[in-house]
Amino acid sequence: MTTYPRKRPVRRSETPRGPVQPEGLQEVRNSLLPLRDAQTAEPEPELRGADVPEELLALVKHHSRAITMYLGRAQSVGSIHEGSMTEWRRLVLYALTDALAHNHLLVGTIAAYLQRENLDPDLLRRYLQSPDPDRYISREAVQHLDGLTDARPEEPVEPTWTHVGRRIASELR
Repeated sequence: MTTYPRKRPVRRSETPRGPVQPEGLQEVRNSLLPLRDAQTAEPEPELRGADVPEELLALVKHHSRAITMYLGRAQSVGSIHEGSMTEWRRLVLYALTDALAHNHLLVGTIAAYLQRENLDPDLLRRYLQSPDPDRYISREAVQHLDGLTDARPEEPVEPTWTHVGRRIASELR
């Protein structure tokens, strides 16, 4: 039988640490300010079944690809321009804020969809991990949802995100 040396006592770091990552993420979510032009998605007259609509699956796929592309760009730019702080900071922040915008639009569009489906507001707040869902549901998110669900915009010219939503939905047909 093999014997093992005594386990060493666990050393505790004397360095003060901040909150663990999940708590830190919640702090970030709580610090998001409500949008100035927050929207509420009007409920649809009929509730859909338990199946996830193809449009939502396509929406997540579309934006996930874009987010991944921008995050990859931030990574590659970081290694290409590591010798020039001026170029590095400019290009990395462009890529990261583009990824953030796609993520915000994706979350807002799904939240607007769930509002239209009459999801309990407390449940929506819990899913968004935010006391204020209006942080995510912007005018652009509602327009994006209108395009996905083939709603007709009231504006004389179709908004950009309505068009993008329509294009995502048309790829399913």
